[in-house]
Amino acid sequence: MAKSASVSKILNLKNPKLSLLETCSGLEQLKKIHGHMIRMGLVEDAFCVSRLLVFCAINENGCLDYANRVFKQIESPNVFVYNAMIRGHACGKKPEVSLGFYRQLLKQGLRPDNLTFPFLVKSCTHLQCLELGGEVHGQVIRHGFEFDVYVQNSLVHMYASCGDLETARKLFEKIQQLDVVSWSSMIAGYNRFGDVESARELFDKMPERNVVTWSIMVAGYAHNGRFDKALEIFQLLQEENVQANEAVMASVIASCAHLGALEQGKKAHDYVVRNKLNVTLNLGTALVYMYARCGSIDRALQVFHDMPEQDVLSWTAMLNGLAMHGHARRAIEYFYEMLRAGFRPRDVTLTAVLSACSHGGLVEKGFELFENMKKEYSIEPRMEHYGCMVDLLGRAGKLDEAERFIHGMPLEPSAPIWGALLGACRIHRNAEMGERVGKKLLKLMPNHSGYYVLLSNICARANHWDNVIKLRAKMKEIGVKKSPGFSLIELNGVVHRFTIGDVSHPEIAKIKAMWEEIVCRIRAAGYVEDTSNVLFDVDDEERESSLARHSEKLAIAFGLMRSGKGTPIRIVKNLRVCEDCHTASKFVSKVFERELIVRDRNRFHHFKDGACSCMDYW
Repeated sequence: MAKSASVSKILNLKNPKLSLLETCSGLEQLKKIHGHMIRMGLVEDAFCVSRLLVFCAINENGCLDYANRVFKQIESPNVFVYNAMIRGHACGKKPEVSLGFYRQLLKQGLRPDNLTFPFLVKSCTHLQCLELGGEVHGQVIRHGFEFDVYVQNSLVHMYASCGDLETARKLFEKIQQLDVVSWSSMIAGYNRFGDVESARELFDKMPERNVVTWSIMVAGYAHNGRFDKALEIFQLLQEENVQANEAVMASVIASCAHLGALEQGKKAHDYVVRNKLNVTLNLGTALVYMYARCGSIDRALQVFHDMPEQDVLSWTAMLNGLAMHGHARRAIEYFYEMLRAGFRPRDVTLTAVLSACSHGGLVEKGFELFENMKKEYSIEPRMEHYGCMVDLLGRAGKLDEAERFIHGMPLEPSAPIWGALLGACRIHRNAEMGERVGKKLLKLMPNHSGYYVLLSNICARANHWDNVIKLRAKMKEIGVKKSPGFSLIELNGVVHRFTIGDVSHPEIAKIKAMWEEIVCRIRAAGYVEDTSNVLFDVDDEERESSLARHSEKLAIAFGLMRSGKGTPIRIVKNLRVCEDCHTASKFVSKVFERELIVRDRNRFHHFKDGACSCMDYW
């Protein structure tokens, strides 16, 4: 503040109109001030012209092109002027230009100072170029600034951002006066490249933290899929009476979404309201996404409508939510409402609405929207859009038409395209096409366990046991292992994780006994275990035992044990729901009069009164 007042005072002494530079609001006003300087002969004054340059190069209302033109008119630019140009371009669209200004500075025989190098290093960071960063580091040492804390922090940030964590750590440990910036740069680097353990170790050692550091740690865990740890850090933040900001809450809410932790998501939302945080577009969209992903589509709609403003991404989040929950017609209504509100859809928006058509079996509407993508919205269909159309045709049982559609694509079909058709072959029990499509898929993705399992199940259903044997032998030969399935269930704000055959839970004996009781009751209502997709080389009793150990069933049993009567049971799975678990869930919803809301890899299943919202196609 004192420095700014001093600058204004000097400018005012030189010419009262120059003090306007400190409050200049745009390029047009700047040009008028520049014109006044030319008329008054003040362009020869190094101080005055440097202030003009600083505004052009650094101020958000300035203009780098104009700064370049002003710079060329300066006969003998000093280090301050060069630093302004280096800083402006380091933060601009072409960071490499700042390196050119540094070379000019050296050619003129000027000596860089400690303000030159932080922004020069920042240019290398933005370029993600370690080689250039190393050269600049050499210049730092040559000019004797290797022990300047601002320069050291910029170098740590550069090496950490570019992935050279070893060099970054060595420099970090040499800093004698570590500050929040030093710690935060190192922690952010570890998080960015997946070493959250080292990041957490440093975080715990920090003598003091600011909200930026908390945000880096929460976001780091979320970015690396450690969503439970992200929520743990948020809890620690509250215990230390730190006020979270929008960035922290966006990561916390995203973590709740991935875990399907509705209760913790509600608490995070309450925190936002209680602390009067501004519900920006980013935060509002995160809340919509969270409630939709946690199975509460009504709350998602409420948050969406309560947002002070919406953009195309918030509309897209809402459309995605409706699509996931199988509300196809409502998603289409919202799409047209979005258009009437004046928003132009993006490619992801069309993916959401086409996905809704697929989940709802709306073939004609889906093709109408697909045909209009380029014509009405100037969007070139991408692989995701073609995948939605294949899934749409497959759901409707039009497998031959789906295959012809794939062969007519202007793009080379990707594995997910053929995977959508293979999934349709499973549902409609078309083993001949399934085996043909499966062979293409395994050539495209020979190490994808899911496609082996899907094709194996199709062959098993058709009693093509020779093919099943060959598939399993191939998996063993090349070392393909099935991804371990898990199910998450949140009770009383705690997320419990179950895996197939899980024995780690402290109440596992009671959970297994509960499932046995559930099976007895749903068998009496007509449930019969579907063992067709279990390994064929075991007897019926072993197959039934294997089915009983599925993670989703353990989660259902635990949910019935620990939740109140009539309370919906919400479960999140990392894989597609198997056919037997799907059937069992329908019976449980009817016999126990409970709604089960299950999110699998592809969509939501709302089991209620013996039926599922997916209409048995998933």
